[in-house]
Amino acid sequence: MTAVLRHRGPDGDGLWTDAPAGVAFGHRRLSILDLSPLGAQPMHSQSGRFVVTFNGEIYNFGDLRKELEQRGARFRGGSDTEVLLAACESWGIEAAVCKFVGMFAFALWDREKRELTLVRDRIGVKPLYWAAFGSLFLFGSELKALLACPGWQPEIDRDALAAYVRWNYVPSPWSIFSGVAKLAPGCLLTLRAGGAPEIRRYWDLRAIAADAARHPIDLPDAEAEQQLESLLRDSVRQRMIADVPLGAFLSGGTDSSLVVALMQAQSQRRVRTYTIGFHDPEFDEATHAANVARHIGTEHTELYVGPEQALAAIPRLPEYYDEPFADSSQVNMLLVSQMTRQHVTVALSGDGGDELFAGYTRYHWAEMTRRRFHGMPPVVRGLLAAVIEAPTARGWETIARAVPPKRRPQRVGERAMKLAAFLREADADGIYRRQHTQWPYPQRIVPGGREKRGLAFDATLASDMPDFLSRMQLLDALTYLPDDIMTKVDRASMAVSLEAREPLLDHRLVEFSWRLPRHMKVRDGVDKWLLRRILHRYVPRTLLERPKMGFSIPIGRWLRGPLREWADSLLGADRLRGYFDPSPIRETWEAFLAGRNALQEPLWGILMFEAWRERYAQNLGSVTRQARQTSG
Repeated sequence: MTAVLRHRGPDGDGLWTDAPAGVAFGHRRLSILDLSPLGAQPMHSQSGRFVVTFNGEIYNFGDLRKELEQRGARFRGGSDTEVLLAACESWGIEAAVCKFVGMFAFALWDREKRELTLVRDRIGVKPLYWAAFGSLFLFGSELKALLACPGWQPEIDRDALAAYVRWNYVPSPWSIFSGVAKLAPGCLLTLRAGGAPEIRRYWDLRAIAADAARHPIDLPDAEAEQQLESLLRDSVRQRMIADVPLGAFLSGGTDSSLVVALMQAQSQRRVRTYTIGFHDPEFDEATHAANVARHIGTEHTELYVGPEQALAAIPRLPEYYDEPFADSSQVNMLLVSQMTRQHVTVALSGDGGDELFAGYTRYHWAEMTRRRFHGMPPVVRGLLAAVIEAPTARGWETIARAVPPKRRPQRVGERAMKLAAFLREADADGIYRRQHTQWPYPQRIVPGGREKRGLAFDATLASDMPDFLSRMQLLDALTYLPDDIMTKVDRASMAVSLEAREPLLDHRLVEFSWRLPRHMKVRDGVDKWLLRRILHRYVPRTLLERPKMGFSIPIGRWLRGPLREWADSLLGADRLRGYFDPSPIRETWEAFLAGRNALQEPLWGILMFEAWRERYAQNLGSVTRQARQTSG
């Protein structure tokens, strides 16, 4: 189980067993703090009561160490793992976890109580899978660790597959396999001999956000700005603590530029920054990133990517992502991680700013659609949607060419089709779901599957968060952020033994952002208003003010071009019939090739599942035969 996770920890390994108790821990080490053997795991507490295997970082371990030393704790080394154990011994597990500032997933065995506790960080930056099959209880950072353990038969959960078809990821707490779950962010799982696993929350973002919406802070702009900058600087400072080389991803957008600016402001050396670029100007941010890097004064490296590099990376994606996952920017995330790892072991990123400070363009599209059109009768909205869809996606692209390039919106055809889809939704929450939906009727795509439905379908959320913009932010923070964004970053970075850190997802920052009134996030049509005020102290507006691009790749053009043969091989009707109804998929693929739609992301989801299934065919052999019999 540990051998298949070597990429997550190439610097060392460790095993610990307690045969009479029936417990075994394994660990792979990526050495970041205390590179000596004193930082090795699994590690025992000072008294020997607790044993831990721990993935991640506790950034405030230095402050906690001082507090624990005042209570009589003694330390042999300088790792945060030793502080974690002392904190659990001194304060109790849950009380200790509530003091941690960090990203973490760990398993703790209490030898005195004979209890196992699994813990995952508040936001879900670090992954943690678990499963119980009879008397066998398994856990690990990736599914491949569980697959390496005998004693259970992996079976694809058709209901989870139906959910995957909607979102292009398997939503928590489910996984692609029946009986295997993800521990939700902000949760602890306790297992006692002879008992069932018990899960409880130690941090509840939904409750925090709902309370903050009812009691927002009332501060002058300048004071709110000062408090936010103080939190940002401290969060960045803590994440710069490492005993190995450190750098940052830089796209040239608001979030990554702010993180890098605050790094450089607190560093006596030039910060190392890394960017990925494309020869297609519609998707290329490398020029903007280079301008920002030049102004801040970083040591900057960039990599330009073409379809040949993507084609080389794609066969490895199923193994790295471990269960079906289809955010197409996973390709450039992997490539930029590979480049970055050649120079550093830790990289800071700007992830989280869009969810916390209302930065996604789709938020404003959805709110505009609700405000302007959802007072109309449904039949009128349906007619308007039909008019929008009439020119087809390629037709809209042709029409857009009449607009001067500097004023021409990006991906007009794709956005026109999305607007038409929004108009057909019955209510605001339907618009939100449609933003993320790839295949609107998953049961039609996955015969026999009944879609697992989570928080995005919870009607009670509207009473907790009446404001539609805030509700979209909260849903993203609870679902899309951990299940898509953090999954993408963690698997891509750890595949090459690179640790990614996210300063904007410090839980203190998260809590503060939810207490900010809406006008401090969006004002006069400007999103991330307060974040931008801070950033403009370090980087001039002229280097930043441009249409938002997102971390995306020209996947549509590649699928019609150099990736077409690969895609055709995976989308054959006989092959698809194993788990899917081939008809709607083949129709969508043929229309896509003809330019009648811009549905590359839904198709990418099917392609990634089929590539994943091919990679794990040996594990799934009997299940695949059963699926063919069922669908046949």
